[in-house]
Amino acid sequence: MSIEPESSKLGTKQHWDDVYQLELENFDDTGDEGEVWFGEESVEKMVDWAVEHMPPSEPSTILEVGSGNGTLLFALVDAGYNAERLSGIDYSADAVKLATSIASTRRADGIHFSTCDFLNEEPALLPHMDQSSLLACWDLLLDKGTYDAIALGEKDDQGRSPAYQYPQRAARLLKDGGFFLITSCNFTEDELKASFVTPDTGFVYHSRIKHRSFSFGGVSGSVVSSVAFRKVAPSGVGH
Repeated sequence: MSIEPESSKLGTKQHWDDVYQLELENFDDTGDEGEVWFGEESVEKMVDWAVEHMPPSEPSTILEVGSGNGTLLFALVDAGYNAERLSGIDYSADAVKLATSIASTRRADGIHFSTCDFLNEEPALLPHMDQSSLLACWDLLLDKGTYDAIALGEKDDQGRSPAYQYPQRAARLLKDGGFFLITSCNFTEDELKASFVTPDTGFVYHSRIKHRSFSFGGVSGSVVSSVAFRKVAPSGVGH
């Protein structure tokens, strides 16, 4: 069973509003695009995974949950993905402003960035998508640190962080056969599997990204974990 981390200011919207207000001011003043969460290597590995399993030649729709300054989506554009099929959501309005501003300097204006509270709102669809339903319409969902931050939010009266809602929220947005790729620094691969592979989500384990490992006390581990899950149809066999 996964042990949830203690609540922290990193799990509050106010913290991220303050972070992105400062990063937006810095970008306006100096052109500094801000921090790359988990570093460039994690971004490159997630893009490499996407290119292998959902190549740019396919007309896929991709949504990043908690897109921050847009680094991961810009890297997808650099790898050949059509910007108009990419979307990023963040609950911080200044994060959206920052990503949009950076996009205009990278010829990536086609990426759709919007403000959205993932646990309580449905992400807006891209213009070319079927507008009749907001659910089961994305081919790939990406998360780089957002689940971690949500897990640091204030616990409810049952001792649960807001992250308990996340797996089902993610699953309901994906088409059958769609992928969810997550990179986390707070949860191990096994903990992510325990949280996301449940009867309620329809997720099955698909693959993992190998990161540099370390050994301590005879046990090997990684600083971050990246795991991909696939959503299977209720009658499908996900093995």
